[in-house]
Amino acid sequence: MPHVVLQYTANLEAEVDMPALCREIAAVLVAQKDETGGPLFPIGGTRVLAYPAKVYAVADGKADYGFCYINIRIAGGRSEAAKQRAGDAVRAKVQARFAAAFEKKHIGVTIQIDESPGQVYDAKHSNLHPLFSK
Repeated sequence: MPHVVLQYTANLEAEVDMPALCREIAAVLVAQKDETGGPLFPIGGTRVLAYPAKVYAVADGKADYGFCYINIRIAGGRSEAAKQRAGDAVRAKVQARFAAAFEKKHIGVTIQIDESPGQVYDAKHSNLHPLFSK
C-alpha cells in the first residue's frame, strides 16, 4: 500500500491527462518520507488506478459538471503528521494538474485517505517488491 483509486466523470478526460495524473500521484507518494527519513510507503506496493464514469449526474445534473474522487487506502502505523504531509502533497499535485480544467468548467475534487487498522483478511501475491528492495 498505498492503493489509490480515482473515479471521475468521463467528461474530464478531455480536460485532464488522467494517465499523467496517475503517474504523478504515484511519484508523490513514493517520494514521501517518514520521520526517520525512510520511505513512508513501499515503492512496490504503490498502485494508482483510474476509472471513468460514463454515466453520471453531478450537483443538480443540469450542466456538464465534472467530479473526481480520489481514495488513498493505506495500512496503519504511520504518524498523523506523515499522513497529513502525504495528503497535502497529493492535493497540491492534483490542484496543479486540474488548474487549466478549473478555468474552463465547474469541477469538484475530493481526496480522502483511509487507513486500514486491522484487516480481516489480507492476502498478497506479488513479485514487485523485490525489484525495489535493493
